[in-house]
Amino acid sequence: MSLTLDSYRLLGRSGLRVSPLALGAATFGTEWGWGAEREEARKLFDRYTELGGNFFDTASTYTNGSSERLLGEFTRTNREELVLATKYSTLRRPGDPNSGGAHRKSMHASVEASLRQLNTDYIDLLYLNIWDFRTPVEEILRGLDDLVRQGKVLYVAISGAPAWQVSRMQAIADLRGWSPLVALEIEYSLIERTGERDLIPMAREMGLGVVPFSPLGGGVLTGKYGSQDLNPSGPVVGETASSRRGLNAALGMVTERTLAVADVVKEVASELGRTPAQVALAWTLNAPGVTSPIIGARTVAQLEDNLGALRVDLTPAQVARLDEAGAIDLGIPHTLLASDHIRTVTTGDMKVATRG
Repeated sequence: MSLTLDSYRLLGRSGLRVSPLALGAATFGTEWGWGAEREEARKLFDRYTELGGNFFDTASTYTNGSSERLLGEFTRTNREELVLATKYSTLRRPGDPNSGGAHRKSMHASVEASLRQLNTDYIDLLYLNIWDFRTPVEEILRGLDDLVRQGKVLYVAISGAPAWQVSRMQAIADLRGWSPLVALEIEYSLIERTGERDLIPMAREMGLGVVPFSPLGGGVLTGKYGSQDLNPSGPVVGETASSRRGLNAALGMVTERTLAVADVVKEVASELGRTPAQVALAWTLNAPGVTSPIIGARTVAQLEDNLGALRVDLTPAQVARLDEAGAIDLGIPHTLLASDHIRTVTTGDMKVATRG
């Protein structure tokens, strides 16, 4: 069934309506050596909102703050119509340990910086971006709840944390009457499916909408990489952010396995008369638990191509082929629980399925 950007979805167990594809603003600004200059970023913003898009993803440190500043400039006339999601916890000032981390001081300072840069009185959705393994969860949750009570943040969310910590935090928030987490941002695509082990099932059970980033696998699923991009040595030595292609290869995103998955994506795209990017996005867009994949673009042409995923109808057979191509071993206890002798309990002549 075809969708449009105004086919809004509820985010987790909240009443917040968001577009089925979010626009990532990490490409707003060129301070990282790639991205869109101001005028092109404005065109991306205008085209996305013109088509009904309302969900933007950024962070206080993206493109050294330019991402938020440009969004703050672009949203002056329609701020209330939009859902702005930003993040805290990444280091904002090298050499200052308290300018990053999950703790209250970092949280407060980052939010205040984001409010200034976004030119707004409130943040719709605030993510804890990177788990630091040091800050007590009660400090994080109470700090987030205080921001909600102050009206500086409307909803809270999390990214980059273990599933058991997220579920623990959600339980504590529920028991203490603090603001619950409503979204989980994770890397998820046909070539990165480890979230299926615990993160996505946990999110579905605990009421968090899954917001995947890098749904195109760093561009690998667009079909632009080949065997010549394989990097047997692995490390990032010598690579710089100015070469996104080289960086992805050096980070190990281009492997024989990921290229094989990309080949299946290209085959399905050819059958449908679509681009590989549209097919890969459509698969993620319709995956169980997913609310709104984040798309990134440097040009309007790239944005238009990505939005074409909303009109892709994959057949059950095609979904099965894509599932098989990118499948991972879920490991214990998942493989054990899925086995026949666990799934079925025999009672006399009647078999009772314990799992569907």
